[in-house]
Parts: sequence; structure tokens; C-alpha cells
Amino acid sequence: MAKYNKITADIAEKLKAIVGEERFYFDGSIPEDYCHDEMPIYGKRFPEAVCEVESTEEVAAIMKLCNENLIPVTPRGAGTGLVGGAVALNGGVIICTAHMDKILGYDMKNLCVHTQVGVRLCDLAADAQAHGLFYPPDPGEKTATVGGNVSTNAGGMRAVKYGVTRDYVMAMTVVLPSGEIMKLGKTVCKTSSGYSLLHLICGSEGTLGIITELTLKLIPAPARDVSLILPFTELADAIASVPSIKLANLDPQSIEFMDADIVKSSAAFTGNAIFPTEVGGKAVGACILVTLVGNSDDELYLKMEKLGEVAEKVGAMDVLVVDTPSLKKEVWAARSSFLTAIEADTKLLDEMDVVVPVDRIAEFLVYVREVGTEQGIKIRNFGHAGDGNLHIYCCSNTMTREEFIPKVKVIMDKCYAKCTEFEGQVSGEHAIGHAKKEYLKESVGEVAFGLMAQIKKVFDPNMILNVGKVCTYTDDGE
Repeated sequence: MAKYNKITADIAEKLKAIVGEERFYFDGSIPEDYCHDEMPIYGKRFPEAVCEVESTEEVAAIMKLCNENLIPVTPRGAGTGLVGGAVALNGGVIICTAHMDKILGYDMKNLCVHTQVGVRLCDLAADAQAHGLFYPPDPGEKTATVGGNVSTNAGGMRAVKYGVTRDYVMAMTVVLPSGEIMKLGKTVCKTSSGYSLLHLICGSEGTLGIITELTLKLIPAPARDVSLILPFTELADAIASVPSIKLANLDPQSIEFMDADIVKSSAAFTGNAIFPTEVGGKAVGACILVTLVGNSDDELYLKMEKLGEVAEKVGAMDVLVVDTPSLKKEVWAARSSFLTAIEADTKLLDEMDVVVPVDRIAEFLVYVREVGTEQGIKIRNFGHAGDGNLHIYCCSNTMTREEFIPKVKVIMDKCYAKCTEFEGQVSGEHAIGHAKKEYLKESVGEVAFGLMAQIKKVFDPNMILNVGKVCTYTDDGE
């Protein structure tokens, strides 16, 4: 394991000279937000310095300086991650790219946009829409940066139709740990030109290089869309409806699920009771939220009719149409609030982000709840029913941290093992960070994990970049 050097006063002055005094923090001046991400249960550790960069050249200069002096570097965007991926486990420097927030231009002939990595997802989506275009990836956290999305290969709610972030990355600029600047990809739709380093960097969580600029594929904006809520008495029945919806030739943009507990929490948090809790005097156990798109009102109407027929066959209690702009805004605001709602009324929280085959979702969720009950931990869940990506939260308001952590460890050990048994994956879109390393190794096996570690060493022989994440370890073995 590499042994790292501390940042001396001389190196601190050199870092300050690169980014300027206003964008440099050192020792006691570092804001508390830089010591953790959105899931503080995975630890809080301050870096020795923070550099808020504004250009590729600044990133390159910092990386070269740190590489030459064996100083660890942790890349960070908006800090919305949930697996400790932006925590500076070995101290050193945090390079924050959130200020690299310029949309650099559109190529309307090739349907793509060139952007810096610090642009927020919500801002890119709105700007593309203003140009009559559509950026399909739709992770729940809209304030995340596009660089963070690419680094974790985020998916989101529209993945069932459009795929994940990696599918929309055409080209990128990457700064290697050595400080060298590398351009990958072209403004083309396909290639068989050697190993795809472009797609290797996607999902690498800042362990191989720091992305600074991106060229992202866009598509024409859908002409029409409508969302429909299908309430069910039982969660298992809601999940069981998904294959029928997918086989009905509707090509849904999204298929989300949420149980009654999450619906009630969201309503209490937002003051918006848009999802039903009761239909015809019967309690709703879960809802499926489906979005359909079409090129005309007639096409959309036919799809809605067909979904209504499917809903009746699979035992939905009702079909609620969300077709006005205000209603759509309320529905998707409520859906996006689920995690925030959980955080608001939960003292201690940890999460799993697994993917299982769609036909094993209900069985897996039953297992998770059984294990949670055994440990006295409340389980709350929602997710992307259309692609089997489940967001599962372990919650407690009564335990101490010392009681909570080992109980959650038991739950995760059992549930990740069950996920692997079901031929699933231990992360769908929240990534590995340092929270899930052991489960990744168990899931992919020694050979694959070893190859990942070797790839890391090729890119970063001094092991300075985002150490302790994915397949690397810190000085203390974590």
C-alpha cells in the first residue's frame, strides 16, 4: 500500500497559485460539507485542502503536482453520492468540479451537447428542452452534476426505455493521475476501434481519471407524454404487473414502484397527497407509476387504452391519468422527494441499491423485510420496477449508532448474498464507493475483481486518485 505525504506549506502555496485564493481552502478554512457526501453514515473525514477548479488545465496542474509529491486526490462534484465516493479517506486534496458548470454548445446536426462536468442534471435537461432536444438519463437527484452521473453510470427513471448514462456519452476529456490530458471518443454513433477506454471511464467513480468535459448524445424531445398511476392492494401484485406492461408493446418511458409507507411519507413531507392511499374504501398497498410517450394525441390515447386493459387484467384497483402539466409536475416532484422524505423522519439511515431480474423483485423484497424484522430494523423501499433496480433503506429512530451499524451489516451481508444468488448486481446506479467494496468482490469474483485492481494500477501507478473506492484500499486497510 502506498504511503502518502502530507501537504506542506510550500505545496499549499502552489495549489493556491493554481486556482486562486478564493477557490482554495486549507486546514481550518475547509467547509464541513467537504468531509462527507449525502450518506454520512459512511464516515466523515476532512481533506487537508480543497481546490474548486474551473478548467481542465487547473485539474491537470493539480494532478501533476500531487502525483509528483504522492498526495492523494479525491474528485468531487455536487456531493450527492450515497456510498462515500467523494470522501477523502486519506486526507490530501479534494478537487471540486462543481464550478465547471458551463454548457459549451450544441451540435444540432449531430444531436449532441458539449459541456463541462459541473453542469447540474436539472440545468442540462432544461437547457436541452429549450433547444427542442431531450437528454434521456433521469436519475432521481436532479442537482447532481453530469460528471458525477457519468462517473457512476447513473440510470434513473427512464432507463427502462432509453438505457443508462453510459449510452449517451460520445466523447470526453479526462485528466489522468499523472496530469496528462486525454481526449476519448468522437462525435459518432458507433466504433469498433480498439478497446473502449471511453466506456471504461464511465462508471469508474473517479478512480482512473478526472473527467472535465463531455459530449453527450441528445434525441428529439417526445411530442406527447402522459403518466398513469396504477394502485394495487399488495406490493407483490404491483410488481407482478410489470412484465405484462412491458409485453404490451407500449414502450413505456418509465415504470416506477412505491409502497404505501413511502407514499404516506412523501405526502407528509411535501404536503402533496398526489398518490392514492385508498380506492373504493380499500387501502392501497403499493402503486405503479407508468409514463407513456407518443408522436400524437391519437397514438398516446391508444396506448392509454391498452394500458387500461392490461391494468384490469393484472388486478389494478384503478387507473389514474396524470395528463396536465401541473399534475405531472406534482407527481414527479413527489416521486423525486422519496429519499428526502425518508431522511427527514429518520435518525439513522443506510441504503442498498441492488438490481435483480424483474421476475425476482417481489421475492427479493419479501426476503429483505424478513431479514430487517429479524434485526429490528425498519425497511423502506421504492425503485425502478421496469429494470429491477431497487432502492432499499434501513431505518431506525430508536437505536444508537453503535447498535445500528452491526445490525445493518447483518442485513446487508444476507441481502447482497441473496442478490448475487438471484443473478443480480450489488449496485444499479449509486455505485460502489468505499461502502460496497466487499460486496462487489463477492459478487464479481476474485478474478474479475483482480483485473479491476490491475486496470487501476495501469492508470494510476502511484495510487493517488480516489483511493479506497471500488477496488482499492486505504492506508489503514479500509
